[in-house]
Amino acid sequence: MPDIRTQSAIRKSGVVVPHQARWHQRLLAALAYLLIRCVAGTVRFKLNDQSGFFNGAPKENLIFVFWHNRLALSAVLYRRYVLKFAPDRRIAGMVSASRDGGLLARILEHFHIQPVRGSSSRRGGQALLELTTWAERGWDLAITPDGPLGPRYVVQDGAMALAQMTGLPLVPVSYDLTWKIRVKSWDQFQIPLPFSRCHVSVGRILRVPREADDARREELRQQLEAGLRAITRD
Repeated sequence: MPDIRTQSAIRKSGVVVPHQARWHQRLLAALAYLLIRCVAGTVRFKLNDQSGFFNGAPKENLIFVFWHNRLALSAVLYRRYVLKFAPDRRIAGMVSASRDGGLLARILEHFHIQPVRGSSSRRGGQALLELTTWAERGWDLAITPDGPLGPRYVVQDGAMALAQMTGLPLVPVSYDLTWKIRVKSWDQFQIPLPFSRCHVSVGRILRVPREADDARREELRQQLEAGLRAITRD
């Protein structure tokens, strides 16, 4: 871990250093992890898979794409529908480099998910390169295309860039909860309540050719956004 002087030098050099979780955030992350596991244990899941990937372990690595307000159960879904059939698979996910992102990164680490810190507003290019490295190692990837600050349900270009750089298919995932709390935030973050029903929807995959130009990428971005909206019910 670099000391304060080293971190200061890095900041002056133009490289963004992600905020690390402080002691109280680490404690809160551990409690949040336990709470998610306990609540998820009472939830009844039902899968609607349009992609055809999840009749067992997917045969290739994937980029999972889901809205920011569906983060609460995302790690649970990966365990349930991927690790159950292929326990050796691993996943890395993009997390904001902000202070709030430090808390989320710690929660993901409890789920054995590798956080990669960055977003459209901070450290985005560095994070995309790091995610590409994990993909080259054979890991799955995850990204919230409307995070970290929205607009809600609008796909930003980062997901398209990641798919183009790695060659991996984008898999849209969403879910609908019968019982939930909606937080009064920009994304109306959804917190599942115990004994809820969770209807999980996996949309049709989308691939971004490496040779795609800006016009083609925008066309595919709109297709991904439409696909995610189609499987999302509020």
